[in-house]
Amino acid sequence: MRDLSCGDTRVYLEIEVRRVLCRSCGKVKREELSWLADNPFYTKRFAFFVGRRCRASTIQDVARELHLDWKTVKELDKQYMQEQLRRIGRPGPKAIGIDEISIRKGHTYRIVVSDLVRRRPIWFGGQDRSEESMDLFYQWLGPNKSKRIQLAVMDMWKPFRNSTLKPEHAPQAKILFDKFHVMRHLGKALDKVRKSEYARLTGRSREFIKGQKYTLLSHRENLTLDGRRSLKKLLEANKRLNTAYLLKESFGQLWDYEKEGWARRFLENWRAALKWQRLGPYEDFALMIIRHWDGIAAYCQPENKVSLGFVEGLNNKIRVLQRRAYGLRDEEYLRLKILTCMLPEI
Repeated sequence: MRDLSCGDTRVYLEIEVRRVLCRSCGKVKREELSWLADNPFYTKRFAFFVGRRCRASTIQDVARELHLDWKTVKELDKQYMQEQLRRIGRPGPKAIGIDEISIRKGHTYRIVVSDLVRRRPIWFGGQDRSEESMDLFYQWLGPNKSKRIQLAVMDMWKPFRNSTLKPEHAPQAKILFDKFHVMRHLGKALDKVRKSEYARLTGRSREFIKGQKYTLLSHRENLTLDGRRSLKKLLEANKRLNTAYLLKESFGQLWDYEKEGWARRFLENWRAALKWQRLGPYEDFALMIIRHWDGIAAYCQPENKVSLGFVEGLNNKIRVLQRRAYGLRDEEYLRLKILTCMLPEI
C-alpha cells in the first residue's frame, strides 16, 4: 500500500496481513489495521494528505500531481472530510443561520444551516426549500438541542419561520431577518425606479441612465474613479434617481440602533421622506418592512448582535466550491465539502 512520499519518490509498504478462522461463525476474517484507509491500498496518513491538498486544489490537479486516478482522490478526500466531522462531534447551536442554495438548474434547492457562534455550517439537506425539508434539520438535531436555540437568522421565507416556531422544534427562538436579504429587496426597488425613469425619458436624457444598474446598486466607496464620476453625472441629471439613491444609502442605518423605539422612529421618518416622491416600488418596500417588523427590530436587542454577514459569506464560498467541482454530480461529496469548509485541518 502507498504511504507518504519522500521528496519526489513514491513510497510503498509491503506487509503481511493475517487471516484468521473465527470459531464463532466459522468464517475466515481479515485482520483490521487502524492505520489503513478505507481503500486498503493506501495508508490513512496518505489519505489525510490527499484531503489536505483537496482543500485548496481541484481533484484533477491533485490526481495529476500524485499520479492517481481522480476517483481514488475523491474517495480519499471523502474519508478525510468524514474524519473531520467525526472529530468535531454533534453540534448544539444557540444561534443558527438558515438559507437555501441552488445545486443545479430548474430551481433545485438544498437548505444550509450554520452555527453563527462557532461560525461554521452544521447541516446540509432537504429536497427543496419547503417547510417539510426544514423540519428534517430539527429532527436531525433532536428535541433537546433544538430547545437550546435562542436565535434563528433567516430571510423572509415563510416556510423557514413556520418550521422553526413549531412547538416540537424551537418555539422559544427569536426570529431575525437577515439584513442582506432585506437590502436586496431595496436594491430591486431602486432598479425598478431606474427602469421606469429610462422608459419615461427619451433622446439624450437616457444616456445617463443606460448601463448604470450596478453603479446605482453598489456602495459609493466600492466604486472605481470612473464609476463615481458616472454616478455623480447620473444623480445630477435625474432628480428622482437622486432621491431614490439617497434613500437607499440611508436605510442601512436601521441596524445601528440599540433600541426598538429609535429604530421605529427612523423607519417612520424614512417613510415620511417618500411622500410626494412618486416612488411606488419604495412604498411597497416600506409596507413589506412593516409587515415583517418583528423580525427586523429583534436585532436592536444586545443579545441578538451576531454576525449577519456570515451566512452571505458562506453562500459565496459555496458558489466557489460548486465552480471548482464543475461536472461532478455527487451530492454527498458537495455536502461534505460544505460542512468541512470552515473546519481546521487534521
